[in-house]
Amino acid sequence: MILFPLKGEGMMQISLRVVCLLLIVVAGRSLLGAENWPQFRGPGARGVADGANLPNSWSTTENVRWKAEVPGRGWSSPIVWGDRVLLTTCINTGVTEEAKKGLYFGGNRDENPTTVHEWKVLCLSLSNGEQMWEHTVHEGVPEKPLHIKNSYASETPVTDGEHVYAYFGNVGFFCVDLEGNEVWSNQFPAVETRYSWGTAASPVLHEDRLYIVNDNDEQSVLLALDKATGNEVWRIERDEKSNWATPFIWENDLRTEIITPGSGKTRAYDLDGNLLYEFGGASSITIATPYAAHGLLYLSSGYVMDQRKPVWALKPGASGDITLDEEETSNNAIVWTQKQAAPYNPTTLVYGDQMYVLLDRGFFASYDAKTGKKMYEIQRLPKGRAFTASPWAADGKIYCLNEYGTTFVIKAGPEFELLGTNDLAEEDMSMATPAIVGNKLLIRTDKRVYCIEH
Repeated sequence: MILFPLKGEGMMQISLRVVCLLLIVVAGRSLLGAENWPQFRGPGARGVADGANLPNSWSTTENVRWKAEVPGRGWSSPIVWGDRVLLTTCINTGVTEEAKKGLYFGGNRDENPTTVHEWKVLCLSLSNGEQMWEHTVHEGVPEKPLHIKNSYASETPVTDGEHVYAYFGNVGFFCVDLEGNEVWSNQFPAVETRYSWGTAASPVLHEDRLYIVNDNDEQSVLLALDKATGNEVWRIERDEKSNWATPFIWENDLRTEIITPGSGKTRAYDLDGNLLYEFGGASSITIATPYAAHGLLYLSSGYVMDQRKPVWALKPGASGDITLDEEETSNNAIVWTQKQAAPYNPTTLVYGDQMYVLLDRGFFASYDAKTGKKMYEIQRLPKGRAFTASPWAADGKIYCLNEYGTTFVIKAGPEFELLGTNDLAEEDMSMATPAIVGNKLLIRTDKRVYCIEH
């Protein structure tokens, strides 16, 4: 390209054209959806991929760009950076008991495995699903037992585009580069969890630090690690028992907060680990991930056997104890509450001006995200059955994946409309929340990863 020096009006016209061209390029990229999906539930932990043109229908063959077998068992979600699909797994060199779809009670296992397991980070090509590399971060016999439906690789890794940070709750934290070379490791002692259910809360990354919540039945902690070395920066002991909620870094107009849900209390800390505020009122088990939209923070806690299943929306700037009284639904910090609306395993979803709630037993509801007002009555998804994965949204549609591999596609908006259902292979079990990048949907089952695309 030959450039000629211009002055005055000519230069202004060229500059305007360049700006318009750049806007067109940026807009075009946004229409293709997010280019990366670096953490659990993607950018902002919201599960939203507007601009991604996902199909309404698929099967094991229809609209499947590729599918790749994945060894071992892992319920971590895939993450994506460039052409790399990154996920974790744990391979039992012996025999692993089959997980049971739809099981809620009776899956506790009290005895430790006796066979060697291999904890791995895997990398697949986004283009064709071929394995690019695998790296074994740890080998040994697990030190703690596990619920039949959990895995030793349930925490979703996170990436900054240079390194992959993979956390395995009862093993440790491991950093590898995008070629699979290990950079550092920080191993942790195994701890007891409620009924030996195991761990699941994923790490989060903010600037040069990684944050981990490990709520267990021995000593619960919030840790900050240096992402360059894996060394501990600070540690806060928490007055909590076992929870499974991934923390959230809330960058609001007033400050940055580390949000850590808990069954005892939900707590917010500053980046140095100082407590900012806290509140109680959760159900007896807390799993869902917080996230932000419309300048508000959304949290939920909904154990299936409890009467108390609250969803909260908070505004920035809280301090001290902001717990609601029994008869209250709002105060100076909490904008609104729905006291019996929360799901157990899935995280709620805010898309547009509505919050969508997917309940574990196959019910679906919607509320005004800014006020908490009910948008429509609870709907029953046909053959909905058990849901563990969180819903996601793209291109005016809500997607809900159950444990049996069926995805329900629902039209976003003030009236409920089911657009279709899509089934994977009968042997597939689905508990991991999918990832979306470009126009590709990545669904991880217990046996494989599917790349869904028009």
